[in-house]
Amino acid sequence: MILSSRHPLAIGLTSVLVLATGCAPAWAQETDHAAHHPAAKPAASPSSPRPADPHAGHLPTSPDKSSDDHGTMNHGNMRHGAANPADSEHTGMDHSTMDHSTMDHSTMDHSTMDHSTMDHSGMDHSGMDHSGMDHSGMDHSGMDHASMGHQPGVSEDLPPTAEPREPIPVVTPTDRAAAFPDLDEHLMHGESINSYWALDRLEAWDAEEDGTGMAWEAQGWVGSDLNRLWLRSEGERAGGSTESADVEVLYGRAIARWWDAVAGVRHDFAFGGGPSRTYAALGVIGLAPYKFEVSATAYLGESGQLGVGAEAEYEMLFTNRLIGQWLVEGEAWSKDDPAVGIGSGLSKVEAGFRLRYEFHRQFAPYVGVVWERAYGGTADLRRAASGDVDDTRIVAGVRIWF
Repeated sequence: MILSSRHPLAIGLTSVLVLATGCAPAWAQETDHAAHHPAAKPAASPSSPRPADPHAGHLPTSPDKSSDDHGTMNHGNMRHGAANPADSEHTGMDHSTMDHSTMDHSTMDHSTMDHSTMDHSGMDHSGMDHSGMDHSGMDHSGMDHASMGHQPGVSEDLPPTAEPREPIPVVTPTDRAAAFPDLDEHLMHGESINSYWALDRLEAWDAEEDGTGMAWEAQGWVGSDLNRLWLRSEGERAGGSTESADVEVLYGRAIARWWDAVAGVRHDFAFGGGPSRTYAALGVIGLAPYKFEVSATAYLGESGQLGVGAEAEYEMLFTNRLIGQWLVEGEAWSKDDPAVGIGSGLSKVEAGFRLRYEFHRQFAPYVGVVWERAYGGTADLRRAASGDVDDTRIVAGVRIWF
């Protein structure tokens, strides 16, 4: 049956279809919100326009966190100690623009916070009061202080010519005098008792007229560095008989560095029918500049006889054990004493060189040459006795000390 558009039935059907068409979208949208499970949207074709998002107006906009004022917030009651800053949303926040100067950090527990992931380089710590913070519970062992720039403008590798931050004052003579005061030289000497004994020369030679000759010279001391008892002796034998021998007993006192003053008695023994002589002795013993060992002694005899004896030695080290020794000695007397073969004036001069090798420091054999000459009245007495006024001889001997 064909219905006309003006037929009442046709008009009713048309109205139902129009109502159904208008209510279907609203009912579908209400059903979709009730179930919260929207169906998958079909992929839109490139040519078709993108449909509007029905939820565009429902999402809230993100607040601007940088504009928040945290200075007036009380963080002491927020229990930041139990929170892990690495898991919070503050990692994306810009703290450089925040004012932390008015924040109360004294009640905050930073012991459980991981500072290794925080960038403190942009924070201004000059206005923060750390006096109330308890740093005893913080573990700074894992912090890299090299990258924090705590000392801006200071280089770790300073040049060698860099001046110290606090200038070192110049040392003045007054400072040196206060640090090294003058001391009495005798206060530096020890009081322990020591001794030294040396047989400087025990030698022999072969003489053409008198046969074999022998001579000795020995000295030693016992005492402290300041006070000593000196013993000295020398003598000579020729042709199997002793021609001269003497011994000196002296008290020595240190008077200067390397120098001792000595005073005592000298006794000359009688040999060959001559008399003995005794003299008072006064002299000095010491080490002169350039290591010359010097001894000078004045003698006063019983009859007013005045004599002077001097000796100087110098040692040359060719090696540590091969040593050459130069010796010069002389005597002078004020009066003639023919009984003992002494004339007035310069009596005699002796010079020699001896080369020794120290197999042991305390034992050294040597060879040498000795020249001796008499002068003045002593030379006249020797000529009268048909003797020579000068003599040169080759000697060999040994030096021992202990």
